[in-house]
Amino acid sequence: MTPGLVPGTGPGQVWDAPVASGPLDATVSVPGSKSLTNRFLVLAAIAAEPVTVRGGLRSRDSDLMIGALRGLGIEVDDSGDEWRVTPGPVRGGAHVDCGLAGTVMRFVPPLVLLADGPVSFDGDEGARVRPMGPLLDALRALGATVEDGGTGTLPFTVTPPAAIPAEVEVDSSSSSQFVTGLLLTAPRLPHGLTVRHTGETLPSLPHIDMTCETLREAGIRVDQPDERTWVVHPGEIRPGDVRVEPDLSNAGPFMAAALVAGGTVRIPGWPAVTTQPGAYYPELLARMGATCTLDGDVMTVGGTGRVAGIDADLSPAGEITPTIAALCALADGPSRLTGIGHLRGHETDRLAAIATEVERLGGTCHADDDSLTFGGMPAEGLAGEVMETYHDHRMATFAAIVGLAVADVKVLNVGTTSKTMPDFPQMWAGMLGAGA
Repeated sequence: MTPGLVPGTGPGQVWDAPVASGPLDATVSVPGSKSLTNRFLVLAAIAAEPVTVRGGLRSRDSDLMIGALRGLGIEVDDSGDEWRVTPGPVRGGAHVDCGLAGTVMRFVPPLVLLADGPVSFDGDEGARVRPMGPLLDALRALGATVEDGGTGTLPFTVTPPAAIPAEVEVDSSSSSQFVTGLLLTAPRLPHGLTVRHTGETLPSLPHIDMTCETLREAGIRVDQPDERTWVVHPGEIRPGDVRVEPDLSNAGPFMAAALVAGGTVRIPGWPAVTTQPGAYYPELLARMGATCTLDGDVMTVGGTGRVAGIDADLSPAGEITPTIAALCALADGPSRLTGIGHLRGHETDRLAAIATEVERLGGTCHADDDSLTFGGMPAEGLAGEVMETYHDHRMATFAAIVGLAVADVKVLNVGTTSKTMPDFPQMWAGMLGAGA
């Protein structure tokens, strides 16, 4: 076995999810935020000067973003812990592999508005069913030519326009990343850009707030005259040297472990103020029976091994749903999670996947268009099975959380966590005191 490799973590292999043998007492340092890492990389690529990114997440998603930017002619030196991005003219004629990274497939196409020729995009098979139509329509409205065979999905080719208007409408009901992708490129457009959301709902609003804050920190003026409109003024992007916050969404499974197993888990580096959706964890976990205390920059989560049910609207922070859902599957009482219909278009249909896996274990979970309802059954009523991850990193961590309390849970392809947390199996074992 390769040194440091946890058995069962290779592609297609089955990983035996470890059961917690007693209360936890662990400090877990999580890597940098994927969302911030890829936003910083895009802004650095079109900045007015070279940018150093410290604490960036090393993962498949960030590697795909770096590969995309290099293909567009941007110099990225990621050979050390500090990455150096040297901006330059955006080059056409490239092919971008999006993998399964929503940030790549939604943030990079608007950059082609600045390019000197067409750029083609494709990705994993699972990426070809993820919604892209509204963003592609917005690029057409901005003058670009988009060839997608009428599917509104990958693969597609974007050819830059001769002239670019100053306003665009986009329906971001299925993904806030459509708005973010347009906002990130906006400062480099001749007149900036006003982006108006036209859909009925707007999920994951904190991610758009994150984008606006990242732009402002880079010296760009961003106005928001109403909750559906963003005005980005043209200007030079100057992020300077940036440091990436720890990924609070990835901290969630370790925090949840304290509830399930009992004991204490500490997360160092927790920011006092943040736009990350993972900032909702302390409030939600407290409602489910945890104690959550921020002392300096250390978030400490304590639990008793019992989990209370919850009724929560997760529309502002949909990506944390699988972690909260794992707790709901183990809760003493019923739970309902709402405002999460957009998760049907993530790496997999997460609502269907969660319901299927809970039922596989003998629990009760119903998925409808916008919510999940759990019957509530303590772990002793569930039985271990081989759990599918659907090539979705958050379904892998969902299964790991359940496996803390349910014996004989086996996780198919836990290595999918490499999308945002390549060392997850080793970190999970370390938290439990099992080493790597």
